Order: sequence, then C-alpha cells, then structure tokens
Amino acid sequence: MARLDSFLRMVVDQKASDLHFHSGTVPIIRHDGDLVTLPFRSLSEEETARFVMEIMTPEQRAVFEKQKQIDFAYVVEGCARFRVNIFMQSRGIGSVFRVVPDVMPTLEQLRLPPAIRRLAKYPNGLVLVTGATGSGKSTTLAAMVNEVNRTMRKHIITLEDPIEFVHVPRESIVTQRQVGKHVDTFAAALRSALRESPDVVVVGEMRDFETVSLAVSAAETGVLVFGTLHTNSAAKAVDRIIDMCPEELHEQMRNVVSTLLKGVVAQSLCKRANGEGRAALTEILLNNYAVANMIRENKTFQLDGYLASGEALASGMQSLDQSILARVKEGEITAEDALRYARYPDTLKTLLATIPEDA
Repeated sequence: MARLDSFLRMVVDQKASDLHFHSGTVPIIRHDGDLVTLPFRSLSEEETARFVMEIMTPEQRAVFEKQKQIDFAYVVEGCARFRVNIFMQSRGIGSVFRVVPDVMPTLEQLRLPPAIRRLAKYPNGLVLVTGATGSGKSTTLAAMVNEVNRTMRKHIITLEDPIEFVHVPRESIVTQRQVGKHVDTFAAALRSALRESPDVVVVGEMRDFETVSLAVSAAETGVLVFGTLHTNSAAKAVDRIIDMCPEELHEQMRNVVSTLLKGVVAQSLCKRANGEGRAALTEILLNNYAVANMIRENKTFQLDGYLASGEALASGMQSLDQSILARVKEGEITAEDALRYARYPDTLKTLLATIPEDA
C-alpha cells in the first residue's frame, strides 16, 4: 500500500471531498466546502515528492517531469477512486485529490428537479451542465448518464480527462475514453466518436472552438451531446459557447445553438442546515420559442429575467434564486447561506421574509 493511501482513506472516512497535499504546508482536507487542517507536520519538498511519486506509474512520472503537471485517476482498493492533479508550485510539488464516489449517483438521490430527467431523455441535441470548480457538475452529469444507461438502449461515449465515475453497462453500451491515455485531445476523440455509432456523447470539458464546433456538429447529426463549462449561470453558458467562436461566426453559431440547445443546468453547492453534506442549487434553462429567439437575436442578457417569470416556471424551468428559496422552505439550507448564494439577494431577502417561522 502506498503511504499516501492512509491520507486518502482518512478523506473518505471524514466524508470530505478533497485532499490538498502540498510541500511547504501541512495536509489539508476540504469538508463541506471548508478547508480543515490535518494534525500532521508541515511537508518538506523531498517528503512530498516521495509520497506522490510513489502512486504514479513510470509513464505518468515521465509526463509530469516533462510538463510539470499531470491529471489522472487513482484507485485505493476497497476505499474510493480519486481524480488527481499533481503540479509544480513555488515550494515544490503540490497535489489535489478529489474523491469520486464508488456508488453511481441517481437523480433521485441527488434530489434534482424533474426537468433534468427530461433533458436526459432527449434523442438528440445539446445539453450543457455548468458551474464553478467543485460545484458538483461531474456528479450531476454522471447521474444523467446513469439515467440513460439504466433506462434506454443506447451507445454512450464519454470523453474525459481523466475518467471519473466508472459506468458499468446496463441497458446501454458505455464506452469511456480518457484524453491523454486513450486519445490525444478532446477534439480528436470527438472526431473519432462520430464514426463509432454513438447515441449519446459526453464531453468532459468544452475548452476551445474546435471542441465546441465538433460537439455542435455531433448534435446536428442526431446525437445527444452532454457538455460541461465553467460558468455560474445558464445565460453565461450560452454566451461562452458563442464567444469561443471567431467573431465572424457568432451570428451563425447563435442560429445553430438556438435550434440545437435542449437545456442548461447551472449548479452550485451549499451547506445543509443540519451540517450533513451539501445541497445542490440548480438553475435550469429549457429551450422554447422565447429562449431560442433571445439566443438568435443576441439578447441572452434577458434570460435571467425570463427564468424568473411564471411562464418559465410553468414549463419546468427555474432560476437560481427560485431553487434557493425552495431549499430554504424545505429547511434544507439556512436563510443566511441562501443570501450568500443568491443572484439577487435583495429580492430574495424580501421573499424569505414571507416564509412563516415554523415552515
């Protein structure tokens, strides 16, 4: 057993999400979003190197020595799988280990709105899952893929860097490819995927115009494409897709996205009021005539306002603040935390004041 495994087991035992293992500091875990120092000595540069080098294969060490950073998945048998990033920093080697649960999440367990199941059922189109790092995007996306896998006969191809949740084929065929290991780039993997008779393609991260262009092309051919972005709202996700294109293609891409987009899930995580874990706060945008028109006419700045409308709510959409308000009414998060995460705190504060004390 590698010496680092004992720290990783501690992360899982403490129900934490991350281990920060950097030379020049003591090991630190992230528990419910907060950083907690472990009772251990400050790590020297040489000691940190010994710990992290021990868990890398010779091939991974060669990549790290050449590029000064590396991403990969690491498994502690009988414990959990971890997404690993090792890098060089001013005091030597740094590393972050993110826990990937070994139990496949379901939409029901995550208490995600019914509209997200609808997005997973589409036969084709583009679905975006967005949020900041650590917002639970990967977990929500895994639950959506799991929904397809267990209820439909499809060929699902996931393109990831690295592979996080491992999907065991159930009703569907599941092909998982790791960028850097099974294929060189996301773009190359997407080009190949289009020749592999896919029904669903999952793009772990849409980072550049080539990847976006190929993902859109896949959706145009009748494939359901799930993609992730690092934005904190549905409107900004649409803008990001457009902005990745050369300026002369913006109008064309707006027209295409207005047709192909099925929906956007923008997510944050907030501590539960009982102190046990975190709750997902989800903004959901579904495409319809009004939404498509705003995208096509470059009026995405109106999407936030539309999401708060009765028309949007009646069709299964919800704004971030509506999601937050519902969580407060259910007693799942506190009003104080709600205001910290709200997009429009003053408006939400007024709505919170209408909730009975014993609700």
